[in-house]
Amino acid sequence: MPLAFSFSSTARHTLAVVLLTAAAAPSAWALASFEEVKRDFRSSETAVLDRQGELLQRVRTDPTVRRGQWTALADVSPALRAAMVLSEDKRFYEHSGVDWRAASAAAWGNLWNTRTRGASTITMQLAGLLDDDLRRAAGGRSFTQKIGQTVAATQLERRWRKDQILEAYLNTVPFRGEIVGIDALSRTLFSKAPSGLDAREAAVAAALVRAPNARPALVAQRACEVLRVMEPGAKADCEALDMFTSAVVQRRAFEPNEGISPHAARRVLREWRDAGNDKSTPPASVRTTLRAPLQRYALDSLQRHLRELRGRHVEDGALVVLDNASGEVLAWVGSSGPLSQAAEVDGVTALRQPGSTLKPLLYAQALAEKRITAASLIEDSSAQISTASGLYIPQNYDRRFKGPVSARTALAASLNVPAVRTLVMVSPEAFARELRAAGLPLRESGDYYGYSLALGSAEVSLLSLANAYRMVANGGRFGATTLTARPAPATKVKPAEAAPLLDPRAAFIVGDILSDPNARTRTFGLDSILSTRFWTAVKTGTSKDMRDNWAVGWSQRYTVGVWVGNASGASMWDVSGTSGAAPVWAEVMRFLHAREPSRAPAPPAGLVEARVSFGPGADGSPLEAARSEWFLQGTEQPLFALDTGMASDAASARITAPSDGTILALDPDIPPQRQRVRFESEGRGVQWRIDGKFHARGNSAQWLPWPGRHLIELVDASGKVVDQRRVEVRGAGVVAAKGARR
Repeated sequence: MPLAFSFSSTARHTLAVVLLTAAAAPSAWALASFEEVKRDFRSSETAVLDRQGELLQRVRTDPTVRRGQWTALADVSPALRAAMVLSEDKRFYEHSGVDWRAASAAAWGNLWNTRTRGASTITMQLAGLLDDDLRRAAGGRSFTQKIGQTVAATQLERRWRKDQILEAYLNTVPFRGEIVGIDALSRTLFSKAPSGLDAREAAVAAALVRAPNARPALVAQRACEVLRVMEPGAKADCEALDMFTSAVVQRRAFEPNEGISPHAARRVLREWRDAGNDKSTPPASVRTTLRAPLQRYALDSLQRHLRELRGRHVEDGALVVLDNASGEVLAWVGSSGPLSQAAEVDGVTALRQPGSTLKPLLYAQALAEKRITAASLIEDSSAQISTASGLYIPQNYDRRFKGPVSARTALAASLNVPAVRTLVMVSPEAFARELRAAGLPLRESGDYYGYSLALGSAEVSLLSLANAYRMVANGGRFGATTLTARPAPATKVKPAEAAPLLDPRAAFIVGDILSDPNARTRTFGLDSILSTRFWTAVKTGTSKDMRDNWAVGWSQRYTVGVWVGNASGASMWDVSGTSGAAPVWAEVMRFLHAREPSRAPAPPAGLVEARVSFGPGADGSPLEAARSEWFLQGTEQPLFALDTGMASDAASARITAPSDGTILALDPDIPPQRQRVRFESEGRGVQWRIDGKFHARGNSAQWLPWPGRHLIELVDASGKVVDQRRVEVRGAGVVAAKGARR
C-alpha cells in the first residue's frame, strides 16, 4: 500500500499565516527593479576610460572580492546559459519562482533520508543573493529565511522578466573563492569573455555554483554529469574533463590591473580620492582626458624604439602629450612595461636631471630681462667660474669650443659654456625662482645648485618639464595640467587670462630659435631627426653620465615630452640627444599632425624684426651670416662685433666673480699682500665700491681682503649700482699678519 504524505490542518494553517505575513511585509530589496540592481552592481575593478568612453585600464579597487563588469545575457554563451539552467533549475522557464514539484520531491527525500538535488530555484537563489537577511549562513538557512526566500522569489517573478532574473543571477552568483559573477569567472579561469565559453567550460562553471570550494576531482565529477545532461547523445570524456578541471581551478589569469595606461589610471584614481569622494566606495568608472588611439600609438612607438636601444643599456622610457590650450593630458606612458625591470615606476612623475632642456627657460628669462638679445655674442670658450665651493669649469658635450656665437646659435646648438655665462648674468637664485614659478619642483635653492643649474643639475619630472614648455608655447602663460575629464559647462564663459609668467616676446623668440633648423646645424647637422615638415620647436637634453635623455617640444596645438633611460639610474651607452628620446618625439608629433596642420605663431606686440650682421672673427670672416633677427623693442641694433664686448648689446653690466655668498679663509702661512681677491665684471664704464667706498675702475680689480663681512658693488658711469655681491673673510688673515711681523 503506498504511503501518503500530507500536512495536518494545523500545520497547513500555520504555513499559510507565515506566507501571508511575509507577503504583506516584503523586504526593502524586493521593491528594487532590475535596472536598480544593475545600476547598483559594483565591480571590484574600476574601469579607467578615455575621453570617448573607451576602456584604457582596469584597476583592482576592492581587495575583498573579484567581480568583473556586468554582463548582458546576450553576451553570455548559449552553452553556459543552458548548463546553468539544466544544473540549477530545469523548470526555470515553467515555474513562477518556486518549483513546487522539486520542493515536494525534496521534502519526500528528506523524510526518507534520500539525497536529492534540492528545491531552490534560480529565482530563489537570486533572492538570497540580493537580500542580506536571506543570505545563506554556514549552517544553512533558517525556517524563517526559507519562507522569506519563497515569498521574495514569487515577488521577483511578478516584477521581472525571466531573462532579467537569469542575467542578474549570472552576474551575482559566487563561483570559487573570491570570484563572483560570470565575467570574473570567465576571465580568471578561462582567460576569455563569457561569450566565448564552450560546453566543457560551461559545465565546469555550472559545477562550481553547486560546490564552489570543492576539491577539483569533485568539481570535475559534477561537471561531467552536467555535460552528459547537456549533450545526451554524446559520450563525455570524464577523464579528460578531470584533467582540464584540475588545471583551470588553479588558474589566475585575470590580472589585478590590465590595460595600456596603468600609471595614468593610478594617477586619476588618486585625483578622484583627493577630490573628496567616498574612498570606501570606489567608482565603477573614471573618465580621463586621454585619447585611446594616441595612447596606443605612443606606447607602441616607445616600446619599439627601446627594443632597438637594448644593446645600449636602455630599458625604460616615458612619454606625455599635453593639449596646449586646455592643459589636458592626451597621452601618459609611464614606463616601457614588460621591457623594464621597474615597470611600476612612473617615469612621467619621477624626478630626474633634465640636462640641457632647462636652457630654453634660462635664455627666455635672460631675453625678458634684456640681459641679452637673440643676436648677442656669447663667448664659447674655456671658462673658470669662481664659486663658494671652488672653480666651476663647464664643458660642451663634444669637449670642443666654438668661439664667439650668437645666443640663437648657443641655444639651438645646445652649447654649455654660453648657457653658464648666461646664468652668470641672471644668477642661479633668480633662475631657480622662475623655474619654481613655472611648476618645476626644485628641492633646493638656486645657490645650492650654483651655475650647474644651467645644465640641468636639479631634478624635475617629465610632466612638470613638459608643462613648462607648454607655458612657453602659450606665450608665457602658465596653467595647470589635468588628467580627469570634466563635464563641459552649460554656458561657456571665457576665463579671465592671468598675467603671463614669462614675457610673451621672450617666449616667442625662444620658440623661433628652437624651430630654426639652420641655427642647430653646428651640433645636429642639416638633416636632423628634430626637423619636421610642419612647424615645431624642440629641445633635447642629456644628463650627467648619460643617465637621462630627453626630447621636449611643441607644435601649434600640442606639447610632447619624452624621456628614456633606466629607472635604476644606471648610465646608458652611447645614446645622444638625437638617438635616444628624439626619434620617439618625432614619431608622436607626426602621428598628431598626420591630418592636422601646425603653423608658426604670430609675433606678439612689442617685437621688432631687424636685419643684423656680425663682425669678423679671428680668421677675418664674419662670425655668423647676416640675417633677420627678432628683438624686444628698444634692444635692436644692426651690428654685433667682438670689439664692442658684451656691453655693446642690450646686456647690463654684471659681476662675474666672486659669486654671492663667497667665504674666504686665508692661508696663515702666506703673507696677506699675496692673497688678493680678483674681481671680474662685464660692461663698460664701470667702477667698484667696497662697503660703500670707491675701490677701482674697470672690469677687473684686485682687493686685499680683511676679516669680516663685506659688500662689493659694481657702479655704472652714472653712479648707479648695477650689481652687488656679499662676501665673508674669515680671521686667518689676522694670524698671518702677525706672523709676517715676526
